[in-house]
Amino acid sequence: MESESTTSSAQVNGNLAQTVADLSKHMLELDEDDDLEVFSKDALINQYKLEEQDIKDVFITVDCPENHVTSIETFVTYRVITKTTRSEFDSSEYEVRRRYQDFLWLKGKLEEAHPTLIINPLPEKFVMKGMMERFNDDFIETRRKALHKFVNRIADHPILSFNEDFKVFLTAQAWELASHKKQGPGLLSRMGETVRAVAASVRGVQNRPEEFTAMNDYVETFSQKMGMLDKIAQRIVKEQKEYLEGMKECGPVYTLWSGSEDQLVEPLKAIAGCIDNCCKVTEEQVAGLSENQVPILHEYVLCAETLKAVLRRRDNIQAEYESKVDALASKKADKENLKHTDLSFVFGGFLGKNTEEAKQQKEQRLDCEMKELKEEIGRLEDKVECANNTLKVDWERWKRNMQSDVKSAFVDMADTNMNYYKKCLAIWESFLTSQKTDVHLEKDTDS
Repeated sequence: MESESTTSSAQVNGNLAQTVADLSKHMLELDEDDDLEVFSKDALINQYKLEEQDIKDVFITVDCPENHVTSIETFVTYRVITKTTRSEFDSSEYEVRRRYQDFLWLKGKLEEAHPTLIINPLPEKFVMKGMMERFNDDFIETRRKALHKFVNRIADHPILSFNEDFKVFLTAQAWELASHKKQGPGLLSRMGETVRAVAASVRGVQNRPEEFTAMNDYVETFSQKMGMLDKIAQRIVKEQKEYLEGMKECGPVYTLWSGSEDQLVEPLKAIAGCIDNCCKVTEEQVAGLSENQVPILHEYVLCAETLKAVLRRRDNIQAEYESKVDALASKKADKENLKHTDLSFVFGGFLGKNTEEAKQQKEQRLDCEMKELKEEIGRLEDKVECANNTLKVDWERWKRNMQSDVKSAFVDMADTNMNYYKKCLAIWESFLTSQKTDVHLEKDTDS
């Protein structure tokens, strides 16, 4: 059993090592890509320039989960404690309770206000079948840690942390937050935004800048690699748990065996003790992998989907701009055609209409529509430039954080495995040493 487990673990670790190598190579290749410099108008730069904060001035803790059972639903709330020195807050400390839906609302409002900023993902609302129960203590604690990380990443962001909805989320009591949520855009407005987004995505982008095409390619590769690493890491944890259960069943067998072997009592009991100690060490290793490595890898699997959504929103903004440019070109062509033909007005002439007057009216209507389109194009041009600049800089910021997190996860994994194997080795070496000592004592006694 042990040799099969070792072989399986070796194969899994081999796959993990290859995937890590591929991901590291891809990260290095991206670093060598074209420099993503920011070019924009002064007003846009002043509005969206992303500079790291020198001093952290918002500290948030998510803790103390509580179960709530009503006649309609069962849910969990978390205490959110905020301590801050910012002048825009009326107090230096706040304490509120929030449920998962409130965090989901906050993420939606941030994406609505800053469509091309990268907002780290929330933990999934539902867990995979067979993983954990929704209200299991382990699941609640895992979610609490993820929510804690989510709000603190926002607090550390130089733009998102100043969002008004974020402030309301941190400070408003439950009834105040419910009232604030109702002040959002109406159903028709949201439907209009959705229709425009769908239309833009269907139309597609004609001239996407190369740097954003490179980002799309990177995200696709990143998503594949992180997904593979996540699956391998979860499989390692699963196999280690199965190995742990096997050892727990194996230890008592040696203890029972010692009762029927007078000459092997001490060695058999010593082996049972070693297995018991290895079980404790393995439990520590599994806990370390489950609490540190797996959550980080899975977070970036979800983050890959967030990046794809951000890039789609950027494309939608550009697609809307391009559609207006095409519409203006079409209006100009219609006006030009009016100068060379009046065939479209022949039928009106038979009815006694003045074709020249109709022609002038249509020219005036086209001029009015073209003026409106030019104003809209100017506004959308600024919006596209703003979206591009914020995404470029936030992309670099996200990439630095990601590389730091992933490197930390791999270092922790290596440290966890080293400590695990060192402890297991020490346990079995102590057994061998004790047996050699017993053998020498027996020889001395015989002589």
